Amino acid sequence: MDKIKDLHIEAFLIFLKTEKNFSHHTLRNYQIDLTDLVEFLSKQFPKLVISQQIQWERIDAHTLRSYLAQAYGRLKTTSLARHIATLRSFYNFLVKQRIIQANLAKEISLPKLPKTLPKFLDEEEAARFMEASTEDHFSSLRDRAMVELFYSSGLRIGELVQLKVSDLDLKEGMVRASGKGRKERIVPIGRLAIQAIEKYFEARPKICIQTGYEEILFLGVQGKKIHPSVIAKMLQSLAQKIGLSKKVTPHMLRHSFATHLMNHGADLRGIQELLGHSSLSTTQKYTHINLDKLMSVYDKAH
Repeated sequence: MDKIKDLHIEAFLIFLKTEKNFSHHTLRNYQIDLTDLVEFLSKQFPKLVISQQIQWERIDAHTLRSYLAQAYGRLKTTSLARHIATLRSFYNFLVKQRIIQANLAKEISLPKLPKTLPKFLDEEEAARFMEASTEDHFSSLRDRAMVELFYSSGLRIGELVQLKVSDLDLKEGMVRASGKGRKERIVPIGRLAIQAIEKYFEARPKICIQTGYEEILFLGVQGKKIHPSVIAKMLQSLAQKIGLSKKVTPHMLRHSFATHLMNHGADLRGIQELLGHSSLSTTQKYTHINLDKLMSVYDKAH
């Protein structure tokens, strides 16, 4: 059977990209999850496929549970939970489009996930990491500016790659970030990050900036918007350069930003606003990190 390209799924992904402003990484995960479901339906329930389109209105809760039952044995708990969340979101879209009448995916319970604290760099590691990129050429100066801005402002990688030159106000020390759901927030930029960005600006005109990318802040060597995968590889390369055994990711720098603010007495509500969290419960995980540090100090003292 030819690979099915369901029109409703394609419309849903376009909606997430244009209306919800989801990152490339998140969109790819949604696509992977829904493609997995389509492949299952086409093999196990071929009567639900007509003219290469899934008949979503004919799928019942039993069919969805059959899909998740076979996925249970081959997916980790976190991946299974993500699949269910994807189904709920997609089915909600189908309801709004009046393709189906009810969101059957809401009837499926999410598996209980193990509680894990976000990984982060301690302050000494963060200081060393910020200074890892020391060379005086375009890529090195750009990388230093990016890691300083990550750590200084707690940005998501999707927010960083979308930044425009006009989003920066270096005189006031502020940057405008467009987060999830196109929600904008203004966050401060630290002194060292401002210095790193200014040095990057001196090198930026030395590359050939491609038409249409003139306003994009961080560019690749080809003069186009830098790809998130390039940033991820760069961070790991810098970690190896200074002998860090931890796998440093963009989100780890964001977590480090929040954790260090918490350790220095920042208000939880303030951290929530800086991170762009819609719910305070998302930010509260940093109180657990703070408590762990407090208990560690207590144990050493006693």
